[in-house]
Amino acid sequence: MFLPSSILRKLPAAGLIVASLALAACSQEKAEVKDIVRPVKVVEIAQAHDTRTLSYSGSVRARTESTLGFRVNGKITERLVDIGQHVAPGDVLARIDPSDYDLSVKSAQAALDASERQVETVELARKRAEQLFAKNFAPKSQLEQATLTYDQAVATRDSARSTLAQARNQVGYTDLKADRDGIVTAVNADVGQVVGSGTPVVTVAVDGEKEVLIAVPEMEIAEFKPGKDVKAGFWSDDRLKLGGKVREVAGSADPQSRTFAVRVSLPNDPRVLLGMTANIEASAANEKQLVSIPLSALAEKDSQSIVWTVDRGADTVHARSVKVAEFAPDGVRVAEGLKPGDVVVAAGTQFMTENLKVKLPGGTAQQSASAEGDEASQLR
Repeated sequence: MFLPSSILRKLPAAGLIVASLALAACSQEKAEVKDIVRPVKVVEIAQAHDTRTLSYSGSVRARTESTLGFRVNGKITERLVDIGQHVAPGDVLARIDPSDYDLSVKSAQAALDASERQVETVELARKRAEQLFAKNFAPKSQLEQATLTYDQAVATRDSARSTLAQARNQVGYTDLKADRDGIVTAVNADVGQVVGSGTPVVTVAVDGEKEVLIAVPEMEIAEFKPGKDVKAGFWSDDRLKLGGKVREVAGSADPQSRTFAVRVSLPNDPRVLLGMTANIEASAANEKQLVSIPLSALAEKDSQSIVWTVDRGADTVHARSVKVAEFAPDGVRVAEGLKPGDVVVAAGTQFMTENLKVKLPGGTAQQSASAEGDEASQLR
């Protein structure tokens, strides 16, 4: 408050005292306004993690699955197994009508009998030609002709034997048999259906090692190499955790999903059943360390992005320029300007001024310095 000197000279002594007290009160009010401390909400930048966790879901399957089919054509007359049934080597899974193949066996047997009789006949002729040639009663050409006829008859007989063996094999092929221990997982053809040779009829998951098949997008496939150690969890039992290894990585992406098939081998454990849903977790290195801050912490000064950092020793705030890498749904990714341990004003940046006194809350929230967050998982 300011009073002109002309007025002060006219005031009595009591008035001077009152005026002095008023001036002192104004000075004290200004001092109190200047010493105001503003409480702020802050976040502390935490230490960045060198690794992140990749997580993908898949199903448990047998390492080897055999799709079995008949080796001959025919109409299925019997199916002797159902899905989920365990089979052993030699067990008959299905049959086709063997009538035509039985007839082929009889025909081949008759042809073999005829060829054997032919061999006996020409053998007698050859022996007689040898005797006549030895006594000079027949020329050598007659002996050679008899020998040639005999050789041809023997070759025909051998061919008939092979044809009979093949016909008998085809009769055996009318029974579809399991060749290894396993569990039937699919039935692709049923009674009454006419199938060709090689047509899938029954699928058997072979007993033994199990694996998990997952689909990995192309931007992360470089993190999966054969032999890489991973962890497997199972939706059916949260307590069941197993270590696994990447066994195989597809050489090309699926043309529709644009993902790569990765097979993870599991140790033998009776609690793991075929068809279970498994979650595969693998660690990957963080190539770039980005600091994540709330969007409300970002401000602008002189057309440049800044944040307000808190000096804990002096309890004051200071503007710091930062380089924004990207905007995300949960905040802003900062590439340069912040480091672990920095305390950043998270809200109310429009009220901040250089060297403004602030009051920190009792607990300071931490914001991860990793763009993916602390041990963030990428779910697929």
